[in-house]
Amino acid sequence: MSTATAASPKSSVSTHILDTSVGRPAEGVAVSLSARAGSGAEWVALGGSATDADGRCKDLPALPEGTTHVRLDFETEPYFLNEHSSKKQAEAQQDAPANRDSGAAGVFFPEVAITFAVVPGEHYHVPLLLNPFGYSVYRGS
Repeated sequence: MSTATAASPKSSVSTHILDTSVGRPAEGVAVSLSARAGSGAEWVALGGSATDADGRCKDLPALPEGTTHVRLDFETEPYFLNEHSSKKQAEAQQDAPANRDSGAAGVFFPEVAITFAVVPGEHYHVPLLLNPFGYSVYRGS
């Protein structure tokens, strides 16, 4: 009988963003990944990436062994303030008011933080459906 224990399989995370106000992927959104081992533990920043032309982050760091909770932080304000995105949104929402009551900074949700629990060995794909005044997430496949 071996006394060595097998390493726990690691979990992995991926995400993508769809801007539902224009029906297209959200390109260039910075995404940060943090993890912790237990609900009372401190968050540890693992790194991040930015969404590609398909709205996907394909290179998020691996989760360390013992991770129980993961947080994805999406920096949405620069995306919505980007002139190119504003033009696409205006074209897609021709009937929408030109001056929206979006808060002091001009963006209602300047960031989105999603926290979820993980178990070893599983892959978690967490899509973000985003628009200027709301968002939704779900566990994808």
